[in-house]
Amino acid sequence: MTTFTAEEINAQPEIWRDWAALLAAQSEEIRNWIAMRAPREIWLSGAGTSAYLGEVLTRQLGGKLKAWPTTDLVAAPDLAFGANGPILSLQFGRSGDSSESVGLLDMLDAHRPDIDRLNITCNATSTLGQRKGPGPGETRALILPEATHDRGFAMTSSFTTMYLSALACLDPSFDPVAVLPRLAAAAETLLPQLWSIDDRPPTRAIFLGSGALTGIARESALKVLELTAGRTITQWDSSLGFRHGPKAAVDDGTAVFVMISPDQQVARYDLDLASEIRRQFPAASVVTIGSGCDIDLTPTGTPADPALFVLPAQVMAHRWSEALGLPVDDPFAGRNLTRVVSGVKLYGWEA
Repeated sequence: MTTFTAEEINAQPEIWRDWAALLAAQSEEIRNWIAMRAPREIWLSGAGTSAYLGEVLTRQLGGKLKAWPTTDLVAAPDLAFGANGPILSLQFGRSGDSSESVGLLDMLDAHRPDIDRLNITCNATSTLGQRKGPGPGETRALILPEATHDRGFAMTSSFTTMYLSALACLDPSFDPVAVLPRLAAAAETLLPQLWSIDDRPPTRAIFLGSGALTGIARESALKVLELTAGRTITQWDSSLGFRHGPKAAVDDGTAVFVMISPDQQVARYDLDLASEIRRQFPAASVVTIGSGCDIDLTPTGTPADPALFVLPAQVMAHRWSEALGLPVDDPFAGRNLTRVVSGVKLYGWEA
């Protein structure tokens, strides 16, 4: 079956390679602007998959970055809006038009017009792509290639390319021209292997990772949950955190995927957990993901690597959705979940 989702998964290496030079030029200008504006905090915001970008980047780069999902900020603005000093609100959005994306812009206009904005979106004509704040805060927008504006229900190329683009804007040591072709080559080797794996959808799937890969585990779990329309129940956690209660979810029908960090210090904990689960649950499936693992990938040794680690779940989610007889590009057939969240009732807030 040919689907938009499969095309978008497979297009990622070419998208990254083609985007590298233009991203390098645009991200340098944005980095210089950020340095000039000197924010004390940088809020990384989005909803769902776009929010997980903030989690991955915060764990990858640390420093002044704070992951604040738009769903948190719009519902409970007191959590962050009282922060003092110069702030940059960096908002992600595939469509750039979801209810909470627009809602956060409205709240910034009304209550914190001093906050600078950087909007990273796959949709040039969207609210995030077009709208300017009233000032004195300044606004910049980074528009990704049109090919990243996924037509399928699930975010795939949009997730990885927004991640890599934000990385270039926030990390002065990250060189897209040097790294993205290497990342693309690694993905081109990995993707055919993933499509060739022949297995059936499990009743439960658990994704585990450490550091920045904890956020990738969360995104992986969501991809499977979405594309199987909830028929495969998913869970995610960190490798060390999993023992503290969440391991209760493992049964004989569970597939457990452990991402083995490229960092050798961190990897020891990941490998210990994989061995423990195999020993304690011999009937469960335990699959490691990483260099020399059950799913073998070749990390670049750079902060770009989380984009590789999410590919297995993207492909498995697609294959399992097909095996369940679901329409992969719209597993819910527009009934109760839709590609773009809209029509959410938002309430006014008195600061």
